Amino acid sequence: MPSQKALIRRPSPRLAEGLVTHIERTKVDVELAVEQWEAYAEALRTHGWETVEVEPADDCPDSVFVEDAVVVYRNVALIGRSGAESRRGETAGVEQTVARLGCSVNWVWEPGTLDGGDVLKVGDTIYVGRGGRTNGAGIQQLRAAFEPLGARVVAVPVSKVLHLKSAVTALPDGTVVGHEPLVDTPSIFPRFLGVPEESGAHVVLLGGGKLLMAASAPKTAELYADLGHEPVLVDISEFEKLEGCVTCLSVRLRGLYA
Repeated sequence: MPSQKALIRRPSPRLAEGLVTHIERTKVDVELAVEQWEAYAEALRTHGWETVEVEPADDCPDSVFVEDAVVVYRNVALIGRSGAESRRGETAGVEQTVARLGCSVNWVWEPGTLDGGDVLKVGDTIYVGRGGRTNGAGIQQLRAAFEPLGARVVAVPVSKVLHLKSAVTALPDGTVVGHEPLVDTPSIFPRFLGVPEESGAHVVLLGGGKLLMAASAPKTAELYADLGHEPVLVDISEFEKLEGCVTCLSVRLRGLYA
């Protein structure tokens, strides 16, 4: 049986100091953020995912965005090396957790930089964003880690948002969804569907047609429901103030066999 494990990491008490790049800084309510994070984790569990908590990294304000620290394909984990130096302390705890779960562990080495938020997997195609946090050397190392396992790696320019997955994610049928003003080149994707709200472009596939998505995108949720999907809405307003989205808050491990 393929696994349904999701790595999550409790917000740091210093969350409000998290980095912002493409948006204005606004005040983050850390207490509310913790409640929202707990509700997010509960939504994963309710839909059949076993949550695995990575040890908190209280000194790292952005550590709740656990997706950036690692990319997992089949049973291989590639530990990232963020283009934001202040985030590099986040990887040690993630590395220990994926190793404990039985992943074979590789690393991105200098001069490469790679954030997991720049990596979108659609079947065996891995799209990787070349943007502010991921460079060409990081993309080369991603190719070297995953192409021998059967992946096809496609590099995509990202200039309007923080990460590739801030612009696009994919539906269960492989259609890539994005809010067009923020997508550099929609034509790269074989099937692309534009959505009316920025946060509507972020979905986590829970299985069985269910899409975990932000409550801040009600019009997009209607569109998905109309297409036969089942939106599961969570309020992540405090994380959105730090350019976070539903994908950033967990790493879903499907390829590990129990």
